[in-house]
Amino acid sequence: MSEHVHVRVNQGLAVSEDGNLIEEYRCGCGATWTRVHRADEGHPEP
Repeated sequence: MSEHVHVRVNQGLAVSEDGNLIEEYRCGCGATWTRVHRADEGHPEP
């Protein structure tokens, strides 16, 4: 059997009302990830 490897494809960028940058990713299998870059801290949340 083959093993599935998630491929994160960028689905878009947005800016929240708080000024944070939001990145959204999706894999072909349906898994999703959201990464938030907080404007007040300068580092992305895990």
